[in-house]
Amino acid sequence: MRYLWTVIWSFLLSFLISYVLSSMGGAESLPFDQVLVLTVIFSVAIFLLGGALKEETE
Repeated sequence: MRYLWTVIWSFLLSFLISYVLSSMGGAESLPFDQVLVLTVIFSVAIFLLGGALKEETE
């Protein structure tokens, strides 16, 4: 379930970033393909950082 929430939050943050940057740049429409690419990048980065920073318990 935590993976699902990670992808959802990554999508929402990517959508927000793309919306703000496209608005500031004066674009006519929201580049949805950039939203999906950012979602994948954020999700993979979070999964890798979460695995690397996880403490091992014995």
